[in-house]
Amino acid sequence: MKIKVTKKDISSVPHAYVRLALIEKGTEHFVKEGEVQTLNIVAGKFEKITPRTLRTLVRGIVQSAKKHKIEKVVWELSPETFPQTSSYGDTWFWSTIAENLILANYEHTQYKSKKSKYEFVEILIITPHEKGAMEGIARGTIVSESANICRNIANTTGGEMTPQMLANMAKKYCTSAHTKVTILDEKMMTKLGMGGVLGVGQGSKYKPRFIIVEYNGLKNTIKNKKNTVTGPIVFVGKGITFDTGGLQIKPGMAMYDMHMDMSGGAAVIASIHAIAKLGLKKHVIGLIPAAENAVSDEAIRPGDVLTMMSGKTVEVLHTDAEGRIVLADALHYAQRYNPSLVVDVATLTGAAGVAVGQHAHVIITKDRMLEDRFRELGEESGDYTFPLPLWDEYMPYIKGTHADISNIASGDSRYGGTIIGAAFLSHFTKKMPWVHIDMAPRMTPAPSDKLAKGATGEPTRLLVKIAETF
Repeated sequence: MKIKVTKKDISSVPHAYVRLALIEKGTEHFVKEGEVQTLNIVAGKFEKITPRTLRTLVRGIVQSAKKHKIEKVVWELSPETFPQTSSYGDTWFWSTIAENLILANYEHTQYKSKKSKYEFVEILIITPHEKGAMEGIARGTIVSESANICRNIANTTGGEMTPQMLANMAKKYCTSAHTKVTILDEKMMTKLGMGGVLGVGQGSKYKPRFIIVEYNGLKNTIKNKKNTVTGPIVFVGKGITFDTGGLQIKPGMAMYDMHMDMSGGAAVIASIHAIAKLGLKKHVIGLIPAAENAVSDEAIRPGDVLTMMSGKTVEVLHTDAEGRIVLADALHYAQRYNPSLVVDVATLTGAAGVAVGQHAHVIITKDRMLEDRFRELGEESGDYTFPLPLWDEYMPYIKGTHADISNIASGDSRYGGTIIGAAFLSHFTKKMPWVHIDMAPRMTPAPSDKLAKGATGEPTRLLVKIAETF
């Protein structure tokens, strides 16, 4: 989709463009009077539209255009139309418009033999704020197209998105003047002692990979007030390219979409792609432990003990709690960068969806300032977040019997599954500023999101906002 901006009067716009009219009352309808065509969409009272409802309103415009097979739309628009959205500024407004137009226009058609000839190709925005609109739309286009890259990667079937193929995607999308990609194979991981990634991946013929994506937009190192070098932001993304559950196999209908279990890794690739395209003056590193959790005679068994890169030993009480095991090695690896912030992103637990439903990512950290800031950035970016606690009271649940720790709670493990997962990961973060994002509730959209079925591309927008902010 092309998004164009102009100051022109609407009367000078060719009749090939359908006029978009937002109405406060009535019903959606498409009318033609002579050569002038108008699509009327019910928005409700403009003064009641919030940043949240603005997003769904914009997505609804795309849905309506598709329903009526409209190819080109012209829209007279100004930030002043929606006064409740002014708190984030004009750049945010125009970026949000672009993001949600492009996100709503996405469909994954890679595997369809018959593709629709119709395409919603262009929206022309008429506004007196032409320069500011173009700047915000340029940003929003980069961010949303990157989120759609994440969706393409995550929507690819498990047979076509092996650990090596995921590494190839990192090379494809994260190769630029300021970005480099390094891939560690199983021999290199063995030398580093990455028993977690190797253990989870040992049952598959598709061998694990450890993907390192480094973007450095800094000409010089940045020093803080104490004159010490500030480390990079490190994003860690779970890269389980297909999750059978291992020997403790998932029920059949809980497995069909597990090619998206690498959505966290895809979001890290996509966000660094966006950060590089935006040319942020930041140093950002992405770490993606990639493995397939397969069923075979070589797969890890319940009761096995793995020695992690940190030297800590882990008792595998359940083979379907594999994501935290591969993340543990990546989090330990992150320490070598002396990071200023570490954020891990993972489709870690079904329990997260039980806790918050389909509308938010769960965030967990012991740092209240980071917790509050991430909630704010979630609202600003559109990748909404909500916190759960990480109190010391949860730590005894994962104390190991035959190893240092266990990968799930021993005994009755029905309660607090999302928190237990974060408690496990906390053993590998030491004193790093760290936030855990359990994105499982947002792996696929809720019905009210007005997005195509499949991966959401989240939390790409949030990760970009974090890089812009910290």
